[in-house]
Amino acid sequence: MASGNQSSGLFNRKDSDFREKQSILPWIVAGVVVLLVLGVFLIPKHQAGDYNPGGADLAAADPYAGNLAISDLHMSESSSMAGAKVTYIDGVITNHGNRTISGVTIQVAFRDFTNQIAQKATMQLTLIRTHQPYIDTEPVSAAPIKPEDSREFRLIFDHLPQEWNQRYPDLRIIEVTGH
Repeated sequence: MASGNQSSGLFNRKDSDFREKQSILPWIVAGVVVLLVLGVFLIPKHQAGDYNPGGADLAAADPYAGNLAISDLHMSESSSMAGAKVTYIDGVITNHGNRTISGVTIQVAFRDFTNQIAQKATMQLTLIRTHQPYIDTEPVSAAPIKPEDSREFRLIFDHLPQEWNQRYPDLRIIEVTGH
């Protein structure tokens, strides 16, 4: 047992006798993380922009596009529980040419009430793979379109402009790949 003025034991030591050395490594790591986060948000990013050739109008049609017929177009939309709306354009593409098609780039132009393009999107055509239990799509390269074949397709739009005139959009095939 301790007596009188002597203090012994772990809890009676002075703080100056029992001070731990602090490592600066955690501060360096934290500083690097902060700099990286700031760099991501503050440094302007070089963006090539969306691939959307044709300027304010639609791009020129691919020479092979005359061999591809688009038919049976219909539009639909769905809403999620969160209120997001998705618009679909479904149709059939038929290859009347002599090449097997492995890729189709299409431009879609939604027009306003003055017939000006309110929104233009350039995207890869996706084919409908299955209808049940839900519609599933795949790229054309996964199931190339042979000569005289017809395939169902789907185009998906997450956002359409309020100025859209609610008519079917213009569709133009601007690039075709295949052999």
